[in-house]
Amino acid sequence: MTEQLPCFRSLALREIPRPDYADVCLAALPAGAGTDPAEWAKRLFSVESMPPWIAGAMRLRQVLVPLLGIPKAPRDTFTVSEQSGEEALIFIRDRHLDCAIAVGVDPVSRIIRVTTAVELKGWRGRLYFGVVRPVHPMVVDSMLKRHTRPPRR
Repeated sequence: MTEQLPCFRSLALREIPRPDYADVCLAALPAGAGTDPAEWAKRLFSVESMPPWIAGAMRLRQVLVPLLGIPKAPRDTFTVSEQSGEEALIFIRDRHLDCAIAVGVDPVSRIIRVTTAVELKGWRGRLYFGVVRPVHPMVVDSMLKRHTRPPRR
């Protein structure tokens, strides 16, 4: 049986308790921003609101992955599947990997947290994630910065 650290619980780690890969990215919420984790998950993972370089990488992914025998991602890939307390879960199950992304918002500290847990399946998953792994924290951090930086004056 796998136990989570008492100081850190996440829906992502509940879904994938022994991940092959996991990371956590944090950002401070801007003044006056809401604290609904489902709204933050929708905002962060909407392809339309992603930084242009990430949206371009997602389009490139759609072209390249069929060459590896991996299906293209459906349009609704990043849909919130569950919300519990201060965290919303996006769970993606596929032949090559399972991915759990939990967006948590602490209304007291005003910190938003994106926890990612990935379970790889077979050589396709290892090959695919071998490319994604080095840039994953940079991608999530860029998405967080885009939505949490103060408006320009």
